[in-house]
Amino acid sequence: MKVTDIMTSDVDTCTPQSSLQEVAARMKEINVGSIPVVDNDKLIGIITDRDLVTRGIAENVSLDTAVSEILTTDMVTGSKDMSVEDAAELMAEHQIRRLPIVEDDKVVGIVALGDIAVKDKSYGNADIALDEVSEPAEPEK
Repeated sequence: MKVTDIMTSDVDTCTPQSSLQEVAARMKEINVGSIPVVDNDKLIGIITDRDLVTRGIAENVSLDTAVSEILTTDMVTGSKDMSVEDAAELMAEHQIRRLPIVEDDKVVGIVALGDIAVKDKSYGNADIALDEVSEPAEPEK
């Protein structure tokens, strides 16, 4: 099974100038945990609910702050031609729950761990990703 069979292709994006408040409200509205950040249609990063909490709220950053101040730029992406198994392995390797799918630096879809679990009936791929993504981290002391 290919990523195109399970990915969400109608992906909401935001710009680097979008405020944290705007992005958080949009995440709530469309019930997602991340939004890709694009500049002139080119993927430059992703903002996750965890970014909002750990780099925003926990650091007492104003909700009017631009997403560019806290977004994740160290991107792991996939291609629409890759297999679901390859996507699951990539997600496991990098311990990520969401994989933007890009073509010519443009977001054409996104695959979440839940997509693999629900839409890929082999279920083995979800186990691969879930085992590694859910690996407990050692707390920093």
